[in-house]
Amino acid sequence: MVLVKTVSKEKPPFTVSDKVNQDVSVKMKNFQKMKNYLKCCCVLLVIFVLVFMVSMVHIWGQQEPIDDFKENSLAVSQRCIDWDKLQTASLPNLKYAKPSALQLPRTDVNILTPWLAPIIWEGTYNYDIINEQFKQGNYSIGLVVFAVKKYVQFLPEFLRTAELYFMVGHKVHYYVFTDQPEAVPNIALKANRFLHVVESNPYKRWQDISMQRMESIYRHIENHFYKEVDYLVCADSDMKFNDYVGVEILDELVATLHPAHYGTERESLPYERRNISEAYIPVDEGDFYYMAAFYAGTVHGIYKMTKVCYDAIKKDRRKGVEAVWHEESHFNKYLVYHKPTKVLSPEYIWDNDMGNREILKNKRFIAVPKDHDEIRN
Repeated sequence: MVLVKTVSKEKPPFTVSDKVNQDVSVKMKNFQKMKNYLKCCCVLLVIFVLVFMVSMVHIWGQQEPIDDFKENSLAVSQRCIDWDKLQTASLPNLKYAKPSALQLPRTDVNILTPWLAPIIWEGTYNYDIINEQFKQGNYSIGLVVFAVKKYVQFLPEFLRTAELYFMVGHKVHYYVFTDQPEAVPNIALKANRFLHVVESNPYKRWQDISMQRMESIYRHIENHFYKEVDYLVCADSDMKFNDYVGVEILDELVATLHPAHYGTERESLPYERRNISEAYIPVDEGDFYYMAAFYAGTVHGIYKMTKVCYDAIKKDRRKGVEAVWHEESHFNKYLVYHKPTKVLSPEYIWDNDMGNREILKNKRFIAVPKDHDEIRN
């Protein structure tokens, strides 16, 4: 019996040199992976930058009107404030009586709302001071007026008196909405005063003409008002300026007390009391009743108000409802829940047919005598 001895071949021992070579190989593979990853990232970054630049060029190249108006749109459009200039600017050396911290300028009327908005009456402010402060901003004011159908006859007196008394010394744009552009008078304007005629639809009912003003104002703010002015004042055309109306009326949102209801109790105010209407105000809510014949604000403030009111008017129409005082009812509903930042006294919207009141030291904006039924029909 022959014994065969099998000899197995053993692996050579693992040397330090082999260990080093293996580590180098692993590192090279990891480095190559990282290199490929960075290449991909760079390519993606370049593509993203190119797509972004092309998109921005496309957007900048468009000249269409604003379709989706955002709150920041008007903020961007407002003039940039030169803070350095404002910090160094100072008022001229004005001479005026020292104000008192212990005595009210007038005690026969209320001059402050519960939400700290001033109520503007003759004798409650120093116009020279606020006018000089306003001048530092180099602002422009737009005066919006609607003269449709027979109301066009009031334009000559409205514009003539506006040139005499409205925002004297400031840059003003008159925006006349009318269905008869040829009937707008060609009056002589002072320096920095401009007249723009905007063609408007002559709706059959005067109520529709009245309510359509909210849509017209907010749509024209979207398209071009915001490019031209900082403040808007909206007024009825069958009125005339009887004394100076200046920057004391300007603020974020300004409303005027109705001359027939500035002393009326809350439950008797002529709000819309039917809850089916979007203009509905409960009997235990509300502050004052404001007249929609004269209001003002920043372009942004007026845009928000007119847009909300017009949307509410549309909802009412879909329900077959018309608010008791048309757009004025929706205007008052808005102001219950979005308080005006300044309130104007009845001095700014008076009708001489109501006689005189001892509290009225001035009548700055007054109604022109007319037959309402004849004009509206």
